[in-house]
Amino acid sequence: MLFRQIIHEDLGCASYLVADRESGIAVVVDPQWEVEPYRRLARLHGVRIGHILETHNHADHVSGHGRLVRQTGATLHVHELATAEYEHEPFTDGWQLTVGDLTVEAIHTPGHRPEHTCFLLSDAGRGGAPWALLSGDSLFIGDVARPDLAIEPREGAAQMFHSLHERLLTLDDEVEVWPGHLGGSLCGGSGLDLKSSSTIGFERAHNPALAIEAEVDFVASATSSLPDRPPNLEQIVALNRGPLVQGFGTPPAMTPHEVEEAVAAGAVVIDGRTNEQFDEAHIAGALSTSSYDTGFATKVSRVAPAGADIIVVAGSDVDECEAAELLAAVGLPVRGFLEGGMTAWRLEGRPVERIELIDPDELARRVAEPDAPLVLDVRNRTEYAAEHVPDSLHMPYGDIAARIDELPRDRPIAAICRGGKRSGLAASILQREGFADVIHVGKGVGAWRAAGNPVETGAPGAVPQPG
Repeated sequence: MLFRQIIHEDLGCASYLVADRESGIAVVVDPQWEVEPYRRLARLHGVRIGHILETHNHADHVSGHGRLVRQTGATLHVHELATAEYEHEPFTDGWQLTVGDLTVEAIHTPGHRPEHTCFLLSDAGRGGAPWALLSGDSLFIGDVARPDLAIEPREGAAQMFHSLHERLLTLDDEVEVWPGHLGGSLCGGSGLDLKSSSTIGFERAHNPALAIEAEVDFVASATSSLPDRPPNLEQIVALNRGPLVQGFGTPPAMTPHEVEEAVAAGAVVIDGRTNEQFDEAHIAGALSTSSYDTGFATKVSRVAPAGADIIVVAGSDVDECEAAELLAAVGLPVRGFLEGGMTAWRLEGRPVERIELIDPDELARRVAEPDAPLVLDVRNRTEYAAEHVPDSLHMPYGDIAARIDELPRDRPIAAICRGGKRSGLAASILQREGFADVIHVGKGVGAWRAAGNPVETGAPGAVPQPG
């Protein structure tokens, strides 16, 4: 048997290719948007992709099942409650797919979504006992999936409790657990581990969510601190439900003049270079989020103006095309990219803007002065509560545009986060919104503390006033 896990590092998604090499048939489970990894594995191992299985209609990324169907002719399978609008073979609980010695059994596990299904793998060549569970968005490593993306959260949590305790935890301890998401995904909570696999026995013993024995307590815990919902949720679910999406088209190269005209007409430039390169010089109104960092596509989907055409700027044409693929994975097709990048822009003498970059030592000096900047902490609520710069204002970067009127325009604003990435994006949002004196703190709250500066704990409060 051939078994491979494929991880989409930007989104924290895991998908799988499983094959019986004697029969020469492979099964892909939860394919990501970029399907070449599955085709390459199939070529390397001399198998043909004959089946595509979906655990559910995904809410955080666009599935590549349409591309795989077009390229391989494989049969698509999804639970009947998914109400898929594409050609497929629906299944219900207990359905089995047999390919040579490989058997894939569907275990209906509602909670994350009503149609959610796990897949239990058995190998006749290894005694026929179940050995692996592809747990999708139900049981994660160190956590369980969130219950609020399809139905009322408490109802989803109750369904999740029964799916876990009555279906998955009845499996033998040695059954391996291979989840649909790793740490960094928006489909899980803060306990979601970066490990790629576990076992039923290990999770039974160490997963805090599984230690909650009473349904009422589980529901209360699962709904008490839900993270932000994936951006574009409804759009992505609709794309995944069908008809099949086979591509958004290859974004064309655009000259500086074309980019300038598009921006004047309402397009938004996403600058995928490093935050430091952006600070040094960028196109007016551009948003800074490095495509070299994980979470790039999710950040863009949180901050890009709804309905606006997207134009990408990056370090090279290759990087720009890769950034466009990452954005397509969350349902954001790209209008085009700046051919030649900022070099081409500046060679033509076109105007650029800059953002001041400072370190925590310089921030400490400035906050002690009479005309101190407002320190804007753009991390999530839990991070802020754990420790933050005294008198700082908490406003997650994804909320800035909607809460822009809460910010003063008559004093400098210094954006800070954990490591300088989100604060760089926040600074670009503020500048795009017309704030004249914007500062990017290039190192985060941890560096501020390590330099001997004071920190506070506690929940966010009102907007601090100078003096």
